[in-house]
Amino acid sequence: MKVISLKTRNAIYCCNAYLVVGDAKRAENVNGLIDVGTDGEIVRQVEESYVGVRERPVERVVLTHTRVAYENGLKAVAMSYRPEVYAVSMIEGVKNLVVDGQILRMGACDFEVMVARAHAHESLLLYCEREGVLFSGDIPLNVRKPGGTYEPSYVDALEIIAERDINTIYPAYGEPVMDKAEVMIRTTLLFVRQSGIAVV
Repeated sequence: MKVISLKTRNAIYCCNAYLVVGDAKRAENVNGLIDVGTDGEIVRQVEESYVGVRERPVERVVLTHTRVAYENGLKAVAMSYRPEVYAVSMIEGVKNLVVDGQILRMGACDFEVMVARAHAHESLLLYCEREGVLFSGDIPLNVRKPGGTYEPSYVDALEIIAERDINTIYPAYGEPVMDKAEVMIRTTLLFVRQSGIAVV
């Protein structure tokens, strides 16, 4: 599996996007785009990335979290590639709602969908057990000290994530974590447990 990090170059603060590709010779592999940015800039970056000789550079899109701000980016990707679009909740352009535990093929890997609640909305994470790779969406996994309060659903999500064998994290915000990912997750869980739990 190859992960290409796509950086938006516009002035609007936006989440990261990742292009996940596999061996172009294997029919079961799927070129996938995780998150789309806020405008059509992402299409140019996909075109500049080598994704093999498959018919479409993007066959599947997964949105880790849905916000109206991303509708224009999704429209641009949809017009260019006509992908299947998956998300945990509906915005314009989403055709497939995912559920916790669902398996989605991206690149050469089968990813487990993990639905978590944070920031008062549902988000999804994608985990490939074979590669030890987690696309963490907007779920914070790098809490640096105890303090504040956290929703019980966020603590539950952290406990589930901490049970996985994770080597690499690709977050929606911030830089990818290529080293000591499991240590970071366990430390975050420890600090969150030492903090307050919000009453919901």
